[in-house]
Amino acid sequence: MSWRKDQRRAERGYHHGNLKEALLQAALDLIAQKGAAGFTFADAARMAGVSPAAPYRHFRDRDELLASIAQRGFEQFEALLTQAWDDGRPDTVTAFERVGKAYLRFAREEPSFYSAMFESGLPVDSNPTLQAASERAFAIIRAAAERLAALAPPGVPRPPAMMMALHIWSMSHGVASLFGRGDAARRKLPMSPEDLLEAEVLIYLRGLGFPTDRRPAGEQGTKPAEPPPVPPSGSSGPGSSGPWGRPK
Repeated sequence: MSWRKDQRRAERGYHHGNLKEALLQAALDLIAQKGAAGFTFADAARMAGVSPAAPYRHFRDRDELLASIAQRGFEQFEALLTQAWDDGRPDTVTAFERVGKAYLRFAREEPSFYSAMFESGLPVDSNPTLQAASERAFAIIRAAAERLAALAPPGVPRPPAMMMALHIWSMSHGVASLFGRGDAARRKLPMSPEDLLEAEVLIYLRGLGFPTDRRPAGEQGTKPAEPPPVPPSGSSGPGSSGPWGRPK
């Protein structure tokens, strides 16, 4: 059950001994109303029903409050992506499509957390706890990219998994931010955001020469005939170094 939903009905106020949670919920509500950059520390205190000085018992400043929200968001995000990935079952492409849908679902259902995580301007690398939570979530996309990279047919240069992960993350984030959120700025599409992201990823993988069948060679105990090598444009054929070095 979502922490946000559990806390939504909780009584706020310092006298309840739950000031920290009340401030976090107040900040989430303010983000929903004004965006991650649209409220002050005093606004959060006012919405929580406490004095402007009370929040300093738990948070150094507004950035630390936002960082705590972003950390919780990344923890929920990681759990959702892990469940969707399911260690690549029943096959890599199908599992990865689930990850993309989970990414968009989180952005749509948890817009305040998503905004704190990606739109607050917080320097993630200056907060070790937040950075660790962020890296654990990204590690799911990285693991999926490594499996996808392993599907490169013989003779096709295999791109680094980190680069693939960053490319696919960028596509997912772009669709989520532009079309997958439940806000008024979303442009009307002739397809669902999920279909748009799936088409982008499939085009990307096919452009690299990867098979995109549901049961690629070597998976699920079967081994269909290997596809012929598909050298990238400008390469000298199988074994060419290509843009990412020799296939591994």
